Amino acid sequence: MYHVIRQLHAPEGPRSAQFEGAPYGAGVSFFLVDNGPGEGPAPHQHPYPETWIVRSGRGVFLAEGEEIEAGPGDVVVVGPNTPHSFRNLGPGRLELVCIHAADRMVTEWLTPGDGVGHQ
Repeated sequence: MYHVIRQLHAPEGPRSAQFEGAPYGAGVSFFLVDNGPGEGPAPHQHPYPETWIVRSGRGVFLAEGEEIEAGPGDVVVVGPNTPHSFRNLGPGRLELVCIHAADRMVTEWLTPGDGVGHQ
């Protein structure tokens, strides 16, 4: 059995595409991210690991209270239940592949001002 998904439709927000593996029997899900300068998600966490592959641009990733800068070719991984966020440092676009180690995405958004990260 195989599946070919010719186009992923864009969800609302700055992401360019979202894929959830469950309908296809795949054990992974992902976002193809295309963010402008300053854009990125609010602090959140997942019950599984998340891996980012930076395709172009520069981003800052916040995990466990530390900021890590990453650029093209860099890979950043956070473990399950690890509060995290990222944002585009600019000046150009930030393109990422955000791999979720699960067939369906589960996100717990953390409340602003709780000491975890920033927007």
